Amino acid sequence: MAERMRELVERLNQASRAYYQEDREIMSDHEYDRLYDELVALEKKTGTILSASPTQRVGYTVISTLQKIRHDSPILSLDKTKDPTALQSFLADKTGVLSWKLDGLTIVLKYAEGVLQQAITRGNGEIGEDVTHNAKVFANLPLQIPFMGEMVLRGEGVISYSEFERINASLEEEEAYKNPRNLCSGTVRQLNSRIAAERNVQFFAFTLVSAQGKELSDSKMENMRWLEELGFSVVEHYAVTKDTVLTVLEDFRKKITENDIASDGLVLTYDSIAYSESLGRTSKFPKDSIAFKWADETAQTTLRNIEWGTSRTGLMNPVAVFDPVELEGSTVSRASVHNISILEQLQLGEGDQILVYKANMIIPQIAENLTRSATAKIPSYCFVCGGETEIREQKDTKTLYCTNPNCQAQRVRMLTHFVSRDAMNLENLSEETLKKFVDQHFVENYPDLFRLERFEKQIIEMEGFGERSFERLMQSVQKARNAQMPQFIYALGINHVGLRNAKLLCHHFRYDMKRLQEASEEELTAIDGIGPVIAHSVYRYFRDEKHIALLEDTLTNLVHLEVPAQQDTTESPMAGLTFVITGDVHHFANRKELSKLIEDGGGKVTSSVTKKTNYLINNDLLSDSSKNRKAKELGIPIISEEEFLEKFGK
Repeated sequence: MAERMRELVERLNQASRAYYQEDREIMSDHEYDRLYDELVALEKKTGTILSASPTQRVGYTVISTLQKIRHDSPILSLDKTKDPTALQSFLADKTGVLSWKLDGLTIVLKYAEGVLQQAITRGNGEIGEDVTHNAKVFANLPLQIPFMGEMVLRGEGVISYSEFERINASLEEEEAYKNPRNLCSGTVRQLNSRIAAERNVQFFAFTLVSAQGKELSDSKMENMRWLEELGFSVVEHYAVTKDTVLTVLEDFRKKITENDIASDGLVLTYDSIAYSESLGRTSKFPKDSIAFKWADETAQTTLRNIEWGTSRTGLMNPVAVFDPVELEGSTVSRASVHNISILEQLQLGEGDQILVYKANMIIPQIAENLTRSATAKIPSYCFVCGGETEIREQKDTKTLYCTNPNCQAQRVRMLTHFVSRDAMNLENLSEETLKKFVDQHFVENYPDLFRLERFEKQIIEMEGFGERSFERLMQSVQKARNAQMPQFIYALGINHVGLRNAKLLCHHFRYDMKRLQEASEEELTAIDGIGPVIAHSVYRYFRDEKHIALLEDTLTNLVHLEVPAQQDTTESPMAGLTFVITGDVHHFANRKELSKLIEDGGGKVTSSVTKKTNYLINNDLLSDSSKNRKAKELGIPIISEEEFLEKFGK
């Protein structure tokens, strides 16, 4: 039993660390709850509680570079139940308040003299992070209120499903966020408030902690009503008794699929503040509140096969296909497995007996594999184009990609990449417009973008176009005929070659396209910052007859490839230094912005740590990532963004 407890503690802590500190998910909520409940049962049975047990701690130590603030009183997690009748027992003869348990980031707000003074994240319950600068740009948070006394309240910062989908649509698939909660956590903890403003974070109050100088009602319902009067958005809530709580619970259940804000259950608390305070708390839970989590309806079925669909970016996601079952009022027969790591964790194979459920009563997921045959094969070729596949690993997660950039499934995305701002910067060509052009056979591949004048009449007659739109499009095409070589190389979509590596290649070959095309794999590998994987990809690209034909066709349509103007960086402290950037950034909009700063200062940014690297920039100095380990092994300094700015300036 002790060995099993140690195993459970380790797995649960790994899942919590990934979820709360790294904004990624390695275990489903269903699996986490199942293992957590097993650990609680073992602790009760044995009377032993390990020091690292998640049943004894609230969250993890905050490791962000944001200022740490100790809470005036601990913010505890809630005891939970999946039994509706437990809510009746909890209330007994008392009146309670039932509300959504929103799935976001808990934040404590402090006001004084009618002005927002401070916003602190929940953190580990004892110490949070100061995110006041971001709270001031939340979409619905009042910066001033008609109450002059000191006031403290708690609530949840959230990002809606619709906003989540909008933001993910603008990202590469490998950069997309897993769920709104992860997106909100990463957004609120950014040091650049512009990001929070652009992502429309919302705040919903759920508790008034104190309001000096005001005689507060003993009713939490009344205090919530007062917060609404002050201008706060308040979490949806209702007064309930033992006789009405199940009816109201069912009303909440019916709203789940319509909600634009994610929730992970409900919260029931006593309405009387005096009674709540008289109950006190345990070391982990307050005694006046309980969380209700929807009992996942599960069904056992047979896994028939794993389908691999190729996306526009080449990412191949596994989808489990199983015998149809009824769940939460609908029939389901498919569930995303997300990536290879989860596929391997579940040990899936055809014919396995699996338990399926709907996460948050909406999204079909595999809860457990009962037979674990582990016979599912990772395809070595793309089912759309027959191209070679490869497994890529990032943040300990393995994913599968089709490496053929001309795969039919990837064509529109490839064209979208070619015309993007950092590539050829062909304005007035959105992804939707490119889809229409491909469907109408105006464009088969990127050289055709320079021959669109052939279809002038048809394009002008298309919905959403006209003569003015066509003229602007032609002006954009003409402008793109004068392309800078690094942007052009990047636009080609060579596997593993981003704009940073395109600049390295151009610089090494002195902006000579012929030299780059004829370079051997050994010469490419010898370039600092390129490495064998990138070198192989570049070498293979320029040996492919289809790629060569497309390249030559495109070059005939360009006036010339420009060499970027070189800045005088002799006085720059970054000149001649090589940097690697990893992890999230806070002072910059993204890593691309930081890379540009370094390159403009005469420095070089590479993707891998080698003995030629001068600095690794990583805000997570204690991370056990492969880059951190390599830097420590080679004695290369690991610095945070703040240390970088202090050392090299902005």
